[in-house]
Amino acid sequence: MVELASLIGLGFFAQWLGWKVKIPAILPLILIGLLVGPVSTLFTPDGAKFIDGDKIFHGDLMFDVVNLSVGLILFEGGMTLKIKETKNLGGVIWRILIFGTIITLIGGALATHYIMGFSYRIAFLFGGLIIVSGPTVVGPMLRNIKPNNRINTILKWEGILIDPIGALTAILIFDFVLSGQPNELFTFFALKGFILLTLAGLFVGGVASFITIKMLNDRNILPEHLKNTIILGAVIGTFALSDMLHAESGLLAVTVYGMIIGNSKVASLKSILHFTEDITVILISFLFVMLSSRMQVDDLLALVNTKSALLFIVIIYVIRPLVVLSSTIGTSLSWRERIFISYISPRGIVAAGVASLFTIKLTTGSVPINEMQVEEAKMLLPLTFMIIVGTVVIQGLTAKPLAKALKVTRKEPNGILFLGASEVGRFIAKILKKYDIPVMMSDTSKPNIREAQGQGIKTYEGSILSEGALEFVDFSAYGQLFSTTSNDEINILGNRTISSELGMNKVFRLASRNEVRMNTLQKPQHLLFQGKYDFIGLTHLIRRKHIVKNVKSEQYYDQEESLKLLSTFDLPIFILHANHYITPVTDSLSEINEDDEIIYLEFTNS
Repeated sequence: MVELASLIGLGFFAQWLGWKVKIPAILPLILIGLLVGPVSTLFTPDGAKFIDGDKIFHGDLMFDVVNLSVGLILFEGGMTLKIKETKNLGGVIWRILIFGTIITLIGGALATHYIMGFSYRIAFLFGGLIIVSGPTVVGPMLRNIKPNNRINTILKWEGILIDPIGALTAILIFDFVLSGQPNELFTFFALKGFILLTLAGLFVGGVASFITIKMLNDRNILPEHLKNTIILGAVIGTFALSDMLHAESGLLAVTVYGMIIGNSKVASLKSILHFTEDITVILISFLFVMLSSRMQVDDLLALVNTKSALLFIVIIYVIRPLVVLSSTIGTSLSWRERIFISYISPRGIVAAGVASLFTIKLTTGSVPINEMQVEEAKMLLPLTFMIIVGTVVIQGLTAKPLAKALKVTRKEPNGILFLGASEVGRFIAKILKKYDIPVMMSDTSKPNIREAQGQGIKTYEGSILSEGALEFVDFSAYGQLFSTTSNDEINILGNRTISSELGMNKVFRLASRNEVRMNTLQKPQHLLFQGKYDFIGLTHLIRRKHIVKNVKSEQYYDQEESLKLLSTFDLPIFILHANHYITPVTDSLSEINEDDEIIYLEFTNS
């Protein structure tokens, strides 16, 4: 019990440490696992490990725990895949998946055979292991790098879809290793097994998602507080049922299950996704520490040689670029985008999990392989961890500077999303349109929407705070939110909700009546118009006769000087920066730079 509790606690500590020092959490997870596992044997009197995953979960239990955990992680990854994102890129993604599987399998196997001296059976098994990517690593890496949408979409989809494909390919090869008939790899028997495995996964995943969607959309079947729990149970049941129909098809089934649920219009989708994300963090936290703790000191020392380094270089810097080059010939991707996609190929928990499963099976003495191949099999997990750590460290530290050098980072969106298409919101939006700033307005009121459409403003009829509505908002075009409804509570809720997408410093709202009237009240940050006017006060103000003007700043002003300068104008609204980016005038406005334009209203007495 103490070891299990320590395993989970250390995993959570590693997650926090990764956040604190701003590095991928996978690094402290692996390092802590190595410290309490193989490294600790150097300091204990009897040479025992502080924590040993094999003592906590041993035999078939270890296999089942890792296998099911990987399935739950793939389900969560499948839920994040949106079909609409692949518009114009679907062909590229599927080519990378197909060519990536074939080239990485064959290239990785040949490299392992000729560089490491492994037998073809174990070499091809390692080639299958390194097909998979790392969705739990790719996601955070992409959020940090912020590449353009085409690169982001390709890498995200590849990272999630390649995992079940790679895992299934590796498992298929593993079955031949166990059968002792590796020469039948490309026979009808192999094709039959692969087809049955695929059909079982697709069928079970499809049926499970159909039933789940029906249940989620019927409020009389599932109470709100049980939906997340039922979904978790359904994923586990789907995985188990698919594996019963055909061994190892569960990974594909839960991935398909997640993809269909994630692309459907079901109630509580966001809540389910947040719940599965939390489950994934928990699973990754304890899995990486546990799997790292299983390794031995001799395994780590065996990696310290030129052969291992050469294998790493060939896999990452020869095979990966070959995959991307062959998959993108004749596409619209620029050479800069191809170089960057070639550079990003981190491995993660799925590779580690499947490698651990194979190591357990191959080193127990119950399979038809000779002693030399058993020794080779013992190196599968250390070599996989070498690929994981190497790719995460190197690419994690250098990918962002490379993206900037190649100029493939995402441009900061300058569009404004409005919560509320009221008179106040339309007034602000019209001014923005005059300066060619993209705007989009959301409102549940049909008259407000019609008024906005009549003024040529892009609209969304409905509340963007409702479940699934954010799928209709392109956040690559709209980078700020202005909450301008007449309801203070909705404005506050809007900022709180959309801040999870844009960040707290990119959401603004009108002040409430109390915030305007009570001078002693400390006003929140990011109130439009410096918090001087609520909805009613601003409505009366904009109905006065006025002129929209702008003046260019001739010098730099710090925050104190900026606020003093703005007080000389009747109603300052925005700062238009040289990069055509708008900053609304609030008390949190930090500075005005030279060549920035101040947009303001000047009221007339006539």
